[in-house]
Amino acid sequence: MAQGRPTVLSTFGRYVGGALVVALLVVAGVALRILITAGQDQREPADAIVVLGAAQYDGDPSAIFEARLQHALELYQAGVAPYIVTVGGNQQGDAHTEAESGKDWLVAQGVPADAVIAVGEGNDTLVSLRAGAEVLKQHGWDSIVLVTDPWHAYRASRMATELGLSVQVSSVDTGPASGSSVVPRYLLRETLGTIFYRLFGGSSGLGTPVL
Repeated sequence: MAQGRPTVLSTFGRYVGGALVVALLVVAGVALRILITAGQDQREPADAIVVLGAAQYDGDPSAIFEARLQHALELYQAGVAPYIVTVGGNQQGDAHTEAESGKDWLVAQGVPADAVIAVGEGNDTLVSLRAGAEVLKQHGWDSIVLVTDPWHAYRASRMATELGLSVQVSSVDTGPASGSSVVPRYLLRETLGTIFYRLFGGSSGLGTPVL
């Protein structure tokens, strides 16, 4: 006995099932790229080291931000690049920008003031990177080593690459953002944020300022 034709409902169900499988594969692929990039420590010579900002408190970098700055300092001392660019704006009511706080911290550690450029614009990763990219291009620099947290590195590096920069990634390996306890939450947020960015070309607002 010949089988009847598929009903509209069963056909719709197959399409929905197929779409869900594709969506899961996309999410898994993005998460895998985030995990792979998180482990990268690329240190080939570059024009500048770019440090993504994080919270600061009346000019004092938070523990997360200080870990990024310490990592950038180590790269600078190793001769990876002759300049450090700190990026990140401020929140309403703040007297200091993240970029300025980062520069002050680096100078206090012995980095010459003229070797650090603070770009105090933007309160999320994309806006801050856009401002930073403009300053880099004004100086004729296009190769950077990007310093941020491990799970944030993939999304940030994609943004920087699409802004026309040649990007290496050197993620922090110390500090609050590198602990295993934060991985599930951070990985989920960055996976969703990356997919949002790839779909809409903007920031999702899922993270804290310039995290």
